[in-house]
Amino acid sequence: MKKTRTRITRGSGNVFLDLGFPPHEAAVMLLRCEIAEALRTWMTREELTQAQAAKRLGVVQPRISEIVRNKVDKLSLDYLVGLCAKAGVSVTVKLAA
Repeated sequence: MKKTRTRITRGSGNVFLDLGFPPHEAAVMLLRCEIAEALRTWMTREELTQAQAAKRLGVVQPRISEIVRNKVDKLSLDYLVGLCAKAGVSVTVKLAA
């Protein structure tokens, strides 16, 4: 049996950039995913179903389902930040020049 060499490439820290998305799109997609993860963590901590979370946030349950399934390409950063504000989840942006 022939041995194959495994090649490992160090990631950039942004999976979307590593997948070939343009830098500006990759940055936005990563932020969306990080905010969605914070909302999922909030739901778990509060022991909420999707329907309960939707009611608390004043949105329809399918929107929560999109967050749970990480379908964040359909949701804007503004929308996700607004949901965090309603949930009491603080969002901060750190800029580096």
